[in-house]
Amino acid sequence: MAGNELNIQIPQNLDPVHSNMIQIAFKDDEFTMMFLHQLPMANQAKAKAIVAISPTHAKKLLAALDKSVKDYEAKFGQITTGAHTDGSDTATLQGYS
Repeated sequence: MAGNELNIQIPQNLDPVHSNMIQIAFKDDEFTMMFLHQLPMANQAKAKAIVAISPTHAKKLLAALDKSVKDYEAKFGQITTGAHTDGSDTATLQGYS
């Protein structure tokens, strides 16, 4: 949107969502992300939001997150994720069709 500022209208009753876990599934025409909140010391999580986006949007989101994380780390220092850094320790669905 070169030169055009997007006017975003946020409803007054829209509450922020806190998520500490995500499940991602995909098929040929969409990626679906289920944002979860895992309860401490419990083997359960509550779904907080489900968002579906196109593969093109997913690729743009990946680039935006990559840039944001790099900017964050330049300002605040490296983010550590623990022993697993390849995503294998997160709840991630493979694909569905």
